[in-house]
Parts: sequence; C-alpha cells; structure tokens
Amino acid sequence: MADKISTREAYGNALVKLGAENPDIVVFDADLSKSTKTAGFKEAYPDRFFNAGIAEANMMGMAAGMAFSGKTVFASTFAMFAAGRAYEIIRNSIGYPHANVKICATHSGVTVGEDGASHQCIEDLALMSVIPGMTVVHPADGPSTEKLLRQVAAFDGPAYVRLGRLSVPVIYNDDSDIVLGKANTLRDGTDHTVIACGLMVNEALIAAEALANDGISVRVIDMHTIKPFDEDAVVRAASETKSIITAEEHSVIGGLGAMTASVTARRCPCRVSMVGIQDRFGQSGKPEELKKEYNITAADIVKAVKEADEAVR
Repeated sequence: MADKISTREAYGNALVKLGAENPDIVVFDADLSKSTKTAGFKEAYPDRFFNAGIAEANMMGMAAGMAFSGKTVFASTFAMFAAGRAYEIIRNSIGYPHANVKICATHSGVTVGEDGASHQCIEDLALMSVIPGMTVVHPADGPSTEKLLRQVAAFDGPAYVRLGRLSVPVIYNDDSDIVLGKANTLRDGTDHTVIACGLMVNEALIAAEALANDGISVRVIDMHTIKPFDEDAVVRAASETKSIITAEEHSVIGGLGAMTASVTARRCPCRVSMVGIQDRFGQSGKPEELKKEYNITAADIVKAVKEADEAVR
C-alpha cells in the first residue's frame, strides 16, 4: 500500500474485494461514484450497482428495501448529503427497522476543502450516533478502513462509516489487530492521553513525538469506533494519566470529545480538553489552511496538552 491514501479510496478498493467474496453485496450511489470511489465496484459488478441519481433520501429508502430482500447493502454519497439531507429516511427506514445497510459517507469534515461550508459536514458523528442501534465508525487510514469495513459487512444491521477526501499517512499494516468497538493504543504514555479519530490520529502521533522531546509522555489512542464506544479504554486513560485530550475533525458538540467527557463524568472524573471544531461552520479553503484555521493540527494538540499539563500540576 502507498505511504498515503484517502480513506474513500481505501473504501473503494475494499468494496471490490468484498464484492468478489460475497455475491449478496450490492452498492447504491447518488451520482457521485467517481468521488465516493464506488465506480470500481460498478465496473466489476454492474448488475449489483445502482445509481439513484441526485436523490439521496430516495437512495436510502431503496437501500433499505434491498436490505430486506436479503442483501448486504452499501450506500454512498458525501457525508453532508447522507447524514444531513437523508437523515429522516436513515432514522425511520434504516435505523428503526434495523436494516442491513452500511452508509459509507465520504468527504466529511472541513478538509473537503474548497467546496465550503455547504459540503463540509461536521455534525455527522453526532447525528448518526444518536440513532438507536447504529454502529458508527471513523477509520484513521487505508488499512484500518478495509479491516473495519470487513467487520461492518459481516454483521446484520445498520452502520455509518465516515470517510475522508484527503489522502492521509498509512499508520497500520496488514497484520495490525483492529477490532470493531475496541480502541487501539498506538503509543503508550504516562503523563497525558490523546484520544483521536480519523485523520486526527496521525496529528496526535506527530504531537506526541514533539511532546516527548519536551519531556512529556503522551499515550495516543485511536478511537476508530465511535459507537459502540470503548468506555474501558477511556477509563484506563483517565485513571492512569493526568488528563485526556480528544482530537477530531468534527464538532466537539456531540462528537468524540462529548462522548469521552460523558464517560469520565460517569465512571472516572478527570480533566478533558477538546481539540475539534468549536461551534463553527466550515468555509472554503485548502485543506491544510483549514486545519490551521479550525485549530485541528498537531500543533494545536501540543498546545492543549501543555495547557493541561500546567493545569494539573
């Protein structure tokens, strides 16, 4: 695998493999197959691919119907059009009847870039997590995307998989042990813990290395499964380190930060700081510029850890 690959591209590659292994897998898309990377599946298995057109709510209803005919259905569009435009259909036609539909939404977060606020979905983890019975996954890189997708495809029920447009460094390898619902500790540390998801996992690893040079030991956890949430990993971090810093390319309201704080409040109180989108809409710009504008870079994690370190002394 390349040194960098977008999770949407890894999704497209994994779909083709899964399609060869399971003839009951079908794929729906909303006229964005080249962007969501479902075009490879369309080319390989044209009789199992359905383009619903620019009608995302209709696509989710179609996907639910196909699921109840015994198929494992993958439905893809941009995160804003899935979690946003089609929310009511996802809730009532997929979530409520527990349909076997895997909603794989690409172009999440502000790193969509120049398309701007209307296309930069920063609310989707919160929206999908609140639906009863919905599994919610946000992979950090290419290999973890494929491993988690295989597990998502294997169970009977709805899932939301959050994918990105931007190419990100490969963190895991083919032998890595990645289990749905179980957080991965990528770096051990004794002073503070950074819990991250998606592209922020790599930012957390960069930050931890920089902090080590300053004598601060940081544990880095990849919380790739947002729901079911690995509460035990949070409790261990809260009890074994001085504070927790969360890092996400999503609103801190209702996202990884809020869920982490909820666990610590109930089970093991500790200081929790949140690096993420602070109650703002996105805007047009280049991805790296937007990461700086919204304070979701490795440097911002370093700053949050140092502030926490000073506060808990």
